[in-house]
Amino acid sequence: MVTHDRFFLDRVCSVILELDDHTIYTYRGNYSYYLEKRQERIDNKRAEIARANNLYRTELEWMRRQPQARGHKAKYREDAFYDLQRVAKQRIEERQIRLKSKNVYIGSKIFECQYVSKKFGDDMVILKDFYYNFSRFEKMGIVGNNGTGKSTFIKMLLGLEPLDSGRFDIGDTVRFGYFSQEGLQFNEGQKVIDIVRDIADYVDLGGGRHMTATQLLQYFLFTPEQQYNYVSKLSGGERRKLYLCTVLMRNPNFLVLDEPTNDLDIVTLQILEEYLQDFPGCVIVVSHDRYFMDKVVDHLLVFNGQGVIKDFPGNYTQYREWLSLSDEKIKSPVVVNEEENNKRSHKPEQRRRLSFKEKRELEQLEADIASLEEEQHRIEEALCGGTTSVEEITAMSKRLPLLKEELDEKSMRWLELSELA
Repeated sequence: MVTHDRFFLDRVCSVILELDDHTIYTYRGNYSYYLEKRQERIDNKRAEIARANNLYRTELEWMRRQPQARGHKAKYREDAFYDLQRVAKQRIEERQIRLKSKNVYIGSKIFECQYVSKKFGDDMVILKDFYYNFSRFEKMGIVGNNGTGKSTFIKMLLGLEPLDSGRFDIGDTVRFGYFSQEGLQFNEGQKVIDIVRDIADYVDLGGGRHMTATQLLQYFLFTPEQQYNYVSKLSGGERRKLYLCTVLMRNPNFLVLDEPTNDLDIVTLQILEEYLQDFPGCVIVVSHDRYFMDKVVDHLLVFNGQGVIKDFPGNYTQYREWLSLSDEKIKSPVVVNEEENNKRSHKPEQRRRLSFKEKRELEQLEADIASLEEEQHRIEEALCGGTTSVEEITAMSKRLPLLKEELDEKSMRWLELSELA
């Protein structure tokens, strides 16, 4: 199979073939194994090139020396020099620096969905008296089966679809950037660079930094030659990348992305993930790409159809784990004796409430989670800042995975207690 679905690759494939620099590399494992071994291959190649460069400088001096009278250079050593030169001149394409804008401001009021209802005909209910207050810097994923109303919800938020009742109260500072399935409409006779420049010549990143239209296109892997190609020559994936660039060039502070990963190659997906992880505004993502959702979102709205919407504080994998735990509880048989059965038949069943100790634990968990998230944000900021010392980077790199593990553990416990609250 050929696919950009990394979760699918990880679960299904046992052999990965990578086509890179006119060479096919074989990895006998799943996608996670491929990532690990590919990095090892690149590290080994870098070390080989570094050794070749050191030796090349010495041999180059020898080649430049004139041979002594009636002498000549050894042919075998000349041949070895040219072989060494080919290795030393190799270049491994380096990943670009992470693009982070500090000039995005968004106020404390984002949007409030005030008891909104929407249905098509008598049978298809999208929302029914739905209330939600969106938080500052929230990165939300919207998931659900096809036809449950995910895209319709977004269009209602953006004013593209009328409401049956209720309203969206949107903050004054909010500037939406909308990437949709219907947005791929370009003038086929225009050049790629001109389409982006028609929106703006540059994006202000804050701190005196700017990113030009050319630099943004290069960041999303458009070569200088491709930037001066006509749109008619672009592939489907390249058109989607160009559309994404036009959305980002408007410098929004609230990104709304409806299936942004379709047709994007894995390298571009990784760049987009990093951009969204560092994005200092708000994000809503509708996507079937589970790997992408896990990387980007910290919160889910799950559309179950007929107006039933689940609000889940976690990413997609955490949601699936919670579902499986819930299913196990439902399926597990409960054996009670006849006497206990008779007792229960005379008493109304009461839902277990949180004990005093559990209430205090829940409050403490909320404070701990907020503190851990703040620490995680500080570490990620420092690692991307470029002013941290090597010793601090080493310490932070060791702390970050432990921090994430502790955060996941406390979040799952919070979820367990909040179900009883």
